[in-house]
Amino acid sequence: MELLINNQKKQFAQETLTIQALLDIESLQKQKGIAVAINNTVIPKTNWDSFLLNPSHQILIISATQGG
Repeated sequence: MELLINNQKKQFAQETLTIQALLDIESLQKQKGIAVAINNTVIPKTNWDSFLLNPSHQILIISATQGG
């Protein structure tokens, strides 16, 4: 499956992926302050295990940063 993540195309061997599975593959599962938007809509973390991704989705993964 090919997905567009943060404006970059990435290829995955899996035919079906949830948001949580994607974060696991990308080694982001333990990082705090992550938000995921699909087609400009933020998906609540409680839905990450069940939300299935497809190639037409535009996926944005952002992480909070500190600064002054």
